[in-house]
Amino acid sequence: MAPPGRLVELCMMGAGTRELIVAEYRITGLSPVVIAELIAEIGPLWHERHQARLTARPRKRAVGAGAKHQFVFVDRLLATLVSLRHGTTHDVLACWFGVNRSAITRAIGEVRPLLALRGCIIAPDVRLRTLAEVVEYLGADGRTGIIDGTEIRVRRPAAGRKDRDRFVSGKTRQNAVKAMVLTDAEGRMLFCSPVRPGSCADITQARQLGLAQLLVDGPFMEILADAGYQGMGAQTGGRVVTPPHRKFKKNAPAWYEERHELQRKAHSSRRIRVEHGIAHLKNWRALTRHLGRREHMSDIVQAVAGLLSHQQTATLDHGLRD
Repeated sequence: MAPPGRLVELCMMGAGTRELIVAEYRITGLSPVVIAELIAEIGPLWHERHQARLTARPRKRAVGAGAKHQFVFVDRLLATLVSLRHGTTHDVLACWFGVNRSAITRAIGEVRPLLALRGCIIAPDVRLRTLAEVVEYLGADGRTGIIDGTEIRVRRPAAGRKDRDRFVSGKTRQNAVKAMVLTDAEGRMLFCSPVRPGSCADITQARQLGLAQLLVDGPFMEILADAGYQGMGAQTGGRVVTPPHRKFKKNAPAWYEERHELQRKAHSSRRIRVEHGIAHLKNWRALTRHLGRREHMSDIVQAVAGLLSHQQTATLDHGLRD
């Protein structure tokens, strides 16, 4: 780790900032190997879209004429990663990279959707982008999946908006959006859904995503879930396993209380891995509380899920730091 004086010096230099961000795991949460793979994958897509924008607009001079921008793609990607990982403001990123704040905002708006489209990387040759692909992947070898919902706090909609109350979570009584997370039995990220308003119930979101129908039509597998998904087991032929129902509402015999508690703890122990997966997601500050536009949240949560799965795969394949 460089001394504090050296860090200040690096942060004042464009190339030095790039080297520091790539080399220091704590800045992006990604290893240099993963960042290099991101550059190789996302770079051509960004350049293709950039050229398409240039040629699509009415022009008075040829494409490529005029001033040349200094904010290269690699720096645009790194700025986006730092913003997602630490929630760093665009003003601070503009100082780091020596550009205007508007350039940072525009760069993140261009790179973030490309990251969201990548899906979750399970192996170098296996990538899961849709819930149908996840169900097929789990069912191929009879793997166990775990689902749960996670909430992300957002700004309250302006007064007078018709759908203002839709974002109030029934669990936390705060304005939030909700995403459904699906991991394997080891807690590896397999899928993260687009967000829904916080008032949407977990089981409702799963049904809207088509999970029940995919499980019924697919091979038999086991999906562990919490009490928020009770009822899906009957709809999916027992494929969704939820905590045991409580038969006695009051005055339950002592033997029943003991057995019910043991069954509940056994189920919780099996599905705790999804909580670990969600905790890894929330290490990215962009998913702790979002103060920007709510319509960007689906891209943000899916981009972070894809980056997390990429790092998890690289850790397993190359023994890199998680």
